[in-house]
Amino acid sequence: MFLVLSTSLSENSRSRILARFAAERLRSKTVPCQWVDLAELPLPTCDAGPCYADPNVQQVNALIQEARGILIAAPVYNYNLSASAKNLIELTGKSWTDKVVGFLCAAGGQSSYMGVLALANSLMLDFRTVILPRFVYATGESFSGNEIAETDVEQRIDELVDQLIRFSTALHP
Repeated sequence: MFLVLSTSLSENSRSRILARFAAERLRSKTVPCQWVDLAELPLPTCDAGPCYADPNVQQVNALIQEARGILIAAPVYNYNLSASAKNLIELTGKSWTDKVVGFLCAAGGQSSYMGVLALANSLMLDFRTVILPRFVYATGESFSGNEIAETDVEQRIDELVDQLIRFSTALHP
């Protein structure tokens, strides 16, 4: 099973648009795909204590454990992925061990394209997560309303989805 995680809490999230497109592409390849949108599944702030007993945390934790490959869609704020994406990883910790993970990022401008690296490094070092070297980074010009406006972005999502399936199948046959 593959998992697409939309981590934006914004109503008008562009990273959610990327995530939905990727989930559709995964399903079109007839692979099982689960969708989690943190805007619809509120998570507590990680407090290293009672937060882990929260039913929503347990639900998403189980999905991450079951997934062969995961796509994280997140907005970039202040040159980093959103706090909600980091909080998700803090809440679910070891479930990320040996997973294949790709990123779909939406940002205001071109300058934050390396914003994914801090979270990717944390996943690699803490949980031996395999990070796909190709990730999707899109700016405001890539969208028209609630649609992706650039075929280049759609192509990059297709390549990311193919890479996710290929890597995940190789590591977890």
